[in-house]
Amino acid sequence: MLGLTSGGLAQTPSASPQPLPQAQFDALVEAVKKAVADELRAQGAPSAAAANPASASPAADRTGLLSTFRARLKQVIAAMPQANTALRRLPQALDESAAGGRGPGSFVAALLAALAAALAVEAILRAFLARPKSRLAPGAVPEKGMRSLTYLGLLALLDGLAVVGLGLASEFALGAAFPAAGPQHQFAQEAMSFLLLWRINALVLRLIFRPDLAAARLCDMDDDAARHLYRSIVGMMLLFIFLRFLAAQLAPLSPSDDAIAAGRLITSPVVLAAPIWLIITVKTAAAQWLGGLGRSARYAAFISRHWLGITIPLIVAIVATQIYGAVTGHLHVPTALVLTLNLLIGVLLFETLLQAFVRRLDSQLPGFTPAGPAPTLADVVARCIRVAVLIGVIVLICESWVVNVLGLVDANAWDRLTSESRTAGITLFVAYVLWEAFKYGTESYLRRNADDTASTATRLGTLIPLLRVTVAIILTVVALLIALENIGVNVTPLLAGASVLGLALSFGSQTLVRDIVSGIFYLTDDAFRAGEFIDCEKAKGTVEGFTLRSVRLRNQSGQLHTVPFGELGRVTNYSRDWAAVEFNLRFARDTDLDKLRQATAKVSDDIMAVPELKQTLLEPLKVDGIADVGDNALVIRFKFVTRPGTPGTMQNEAVSRMLTTFPQLGIAFAK
Repeated sequence: MLGLTSGGLAQTPSASPQPLPQAQFDALVEAVKKAVADELRAQGAPSAAAANPASASPAADRTGLLSTFRARLKQVIAAMPQANTALRRLPQALDESAAGGRGPGSFVAALLAALAAALAVEAILRAFLARPKSRLAPGAVPEKGMRSLTYLGLLALLDGLAVVGLGLASEFALGAAFPAAGPQHQFAQEAMSFLLLWRINALVLRLIFRPDLAAARLCDMDDDAARHLYRSIVGMMLLFIFLRFLAAQLAPLSPSDDAIAAGRLITSPVVLAAPIWLIITVKTAAAQWLGGLGRSARYAAFISRHWLGITIPLIVAIVATQIYGAVTGHLHVPTALVLTLNLLIGVLLFETLLQAFVRRLDSQLPGFTPAGPAPTLADVVARCIRVAVLIGVIVLICESWVVNVLGLVDANAWDRLTSESRTAGITLFVAYVLWEAFKYGTESYLRRNADDTASTATRLGTLIPLLRVTVAIILTVVALLIALENIGVNVTPLLAGASVLGLALSFGSQTLVRDIVSGIFYLTDDAFRAGEFIDCEKAKGTVEGFTLRSVRLRNQSGQLHTVPFGELGRVTNYSRDWAAVEFNLRFARDTDLDKLRQATAKVSDDIMAVPELKQTLLEPLKVDGIADVGDNALVIRFKFVTRPGTPGTMQNEAVSRMLTTFPQLGIAFAK
């Protein structure tokens, strides 16, 4: 929107050339002298600037630049009455009373009536179509899936009919009220064009924010925030479109370029204050909008958290550079800033549309669809499209600043650079797409096999992370080599050097090679998986994770052991299939063993009666025999078989029940 005020005055030349003032003529002479001196210095000839190095210092350049700016600013300020003169000439230019036409007053009244009639036609059509839209709106909610896109298209068509009616009404009013060609007809035609431009932009915002139809809203906002944000932005757009229209009409009537610059300087306070007021008033509504986008797009969440800190300095910078450009005639910096702002706004609107489409394809965002939190193919495609769009936006911004503002390279060199690097960029992007597809495929495979046996799930959870690391390394290396070759780098020495380096590493890092190879064979043999409890020669604990070189074990006391695969040695796995548990209890010397077996069977039946314990206990608790005979006690061995991972819990449950049940059945423990 801010770019609207810089268009009309900048693009239309003055009506007639005027003689240069003396100060401006002197500045032109100095510029010519400096250019001649630079050319002589480039050819090796002595010059006054070369003879006096102090005059070519950066401080002197800055002083000269500030002096020139102050001089030009004084000229522009002095030309402000000329800008007022152009404004006073406008009624005279529109006066056709001498030729039997309308005067300025009647013309303005007729134009306002025509504009109001066109807006009234749009309002009537919108009111007439309100009921069909309310009937279609429930079908546009995200829960309807792809069917909702049809309803969204129909709603957009109905809203577009109102704007089409406005366009037709404006053309009819233009032909009826201003049939003759002339200044008034041209002025009215341009006014109708700017009105139509305003309503088309408002239509785009209406389709996104939907202030009157919450069911068809494409962003995550409540009704009050959507209405406030929509009306504020549409009102601000009207102000800037009016300023641009006024600038376009006054530019041909301005007596000099300084008068045009003075007009920009006069409107700069409005251009600065209005957007800042808008930014502050819509902060809460913008936070809702960008916060919803931030669930999938981190850059939107960052903008939402730093809304005022990002937008206000950007607006101030744009207005400041526009003032500088209006005074000096250098419009590259404000143009680049306006382009950057427009691209950022465009990216946010694109992100809104993209997420709205993804939500209708079963998105991962919670609360929108009942499909659950698992990512889908639509999310993968959306991420790839988002990256492609961001790459394009970054390239456009870089071109604007590198070529037009900083002047690091010219346009031809930039075209050659982008042409040479285009294939490299496509290669890297294809590698990213392949990685996203591979990651989605592995995640989907894990989810499909999540309901299988625990052994299959843990084995997949162990191998797939290692497979992902391997594929990521391969894709990165291959994509970088292809990209380097595409931009003209000879990769043959790199491949030869990598081969020599790999050979040297294989000889110098035999321990590392042994660890990696041993790890491959351990995983191939399915010796352990993530989450299993193992005991090796160096340590024991639960497998928390592993790399290409080592495995991480968490001890029962909390210590974390990192053991290289080459030092694991023999591995004992306590988490496979089943676990047999044996324990001893001391009883009185005269205990009846048959009675003890019956009591043990009762305790085992009581344990099996609990559903949770029954699923864990594979073989019932039983007496396994006499372990030892003491002077005053019998040591009896008990045994049961349980699932791995819970033998200690099951043993505690069994002993607790035995301590309670045995005395009730007349079986005494040793004292």
